[in-house]
Amino acid sequence: MAEKQYDVVIIGGGPGGYVAGIRAGQLGLKTLVVEKDKLGGVCLNWGCIPTKALIKNAEVLTTFKHAEDFGFSYDNLKADFSKAVKRSRDISAKSSKGIEFLFKKNKVEHVYATAKIVAKGVVEYDAAGKKERVNAKHIIVSTGARPRILPNIPVDYKQIITSSEAMVLPEAPKRMVIIGSGAIGSEFAYIYNAYGTKVTIIEMLDSLLPIEDREITKVLRRNFEKSGIEVLTETKVESVTPGKEATVKYSNKDGVKEIKADIVLSAIGVQGNIENLGLEALGVKTEKSFIKVDKHLKTNIDGIYAIGDVAGPPCLAHKASHEGIVCVEAIAGKHPHAVDYENIPGCTYCQPQVASVGMTEEKARAAGKEIKVGRYPFRSHGKALALNETEGMVKLIFDAKYGELLGAHIIGPEATEMIAEL
Repeated sequence: MAEKQYDVVIIGGGPGGYVAGIRAGQLGLKTLVVEKDKLGGVCLNWGCIPTKALIKNAEVLTTFKHAEDFGFSYDNLKADFSKAVKRSRDISAKSSKGIEFLFKKNKVEHVYATAKIVAKGVVEYDAAGKKERVNAKHIIVSTGARPRILPNIPVDYKQIITSSEAMVLPEAPKRMVIIGSGAIGSEFAYIYNAYGTKVTIIEMLDSLLPIEDREITKVLRRNFEKSGIEVLTETKVESVTPGKEATVKYSNKDGVKEIKADIVLSAIGVQGNIENLGLEALGVKTEKSFIKVDKHLKTNIDGIYAIGDVAGPPCLAHKASHEGIVCVEAIAGKHPHAVDYENIPGCTYCQPQVASVGMTEEKARAAGKEIKVGRYPFRSHGKALALNETEGMVKLIFDAKYGELLGAHIIGPEATEMIAEL
């Protein structure tokens, strides 16, 4: 029988779980967060934060390559990729430790262990073989997601890798094929291209960043190709074969071809971590590896909630954090506004940066909207000229009748910072 009693037990300490835990502590709820690895989840340890550190290194290196534009010259520029990786890992470790401090400050208990829901209101966790059961009035599942693996791409985590391995390669490979051109694929394409890798992106759909506005993605493709990245869209990967060199067989309108690579990065999306949590036995409804929830993140089983990536797309850290706050405030009877999934900004930190919120032009027209489109090119902007980064634009989509802003799209310098203004 479980002896310890909690108001809230959270399984998973990523951006959804730890933010939910802190908010619960602030609201006076007795809270336990169970995390099997490191606090911060994928975002702080193997996603957003370490990737941004690598991107910053790539940006500095790119600036050095254009040093003459700023009146600088040098001999023998050397770029040590291993030091970029070390810097990235150090930042992740520091960020994860910071969450422990925030938990202590807000009186949130946490334990490093695996966990499962063994009965309604009962969580069992296993800390290095020591099992313990606790009672919880409310249980929040925040177990995140992992890279999706397809049978024709036999990931071995050495030569055929996922984003986690891409962050810690000992050196930049000579040739890399990236399968998938979402945010993860596009960001790593930028990073490795900056460090001298010959990068080829293979995308099954008709553009880079397929969820973004097509006019924006055309600008990104032009810039990627200008920088030396090969882009193959409307192209299907038939097979990937490991060996001394990996062989990627692909097909498109030009027929079936092969390309060799030292490293193949599979970046084809994620699937929710719903296994071994006791969900099936309790009858919690799932769909396509994600937990189904209502507008306040409740599952179909009373007292069980899900937030973040495990609750389905968009799989974004800031979406997970906001869901965590909404979920806990609903539990506490604060009657929060439901999450507005139509207006969650998305950011891709390659260069040029891409950011958007709301409808693309294609979606607006498909929805039967009469629209007006406004565009402002960065080549006309003084700050962009001063930065020597004039590629890109701001694109705004309005309802023609009412003037409502339906969508905002930016490609160019500091796009990921400016999107918050829209």
